[in-house]
Amino acid sequence: MKIVDVSKEPVNENPHHVDARKVYDTEHATAVVITLAPGEALKKHITPVDVFFYVLEGTGVVEIGDERAAVGRDHLVESPAKIPHRWINESDRPFRVLVVKAPRPASETRLL
Repeated sequence: MKIVDVSKEPVNENPHHVDARKVYDTEHATAVVITLAPGEALKKHITPVDVFFYVLEGTGVVEIGDERAAVGRDHLVESPAKIPHRWINESDRPFRVLVVKAPRPASETRLL
């Protein structure tokens, strides 16, 4: 059994300059916990594989393609491969989301 304490994982360097911690990484899938402070946002980007997001804490705004929605704790959001997307924290509290990419991408995410 492997148990990961997310709070003890290092913050991974990323082009969004936000708190992103890789918590799972195998040949089949990868998972990252992203924390956005109030006012922070991810840059719009495209992933080469399908992604799903599970909101762990707070409320945030997700943009996928031309759609935009506010979501909160215990919401799951699907994002198809190669569709521009991003997250925005417009609240006054931290926003945390689990990002799962499956299958594990063979190429990098592309910023727009």
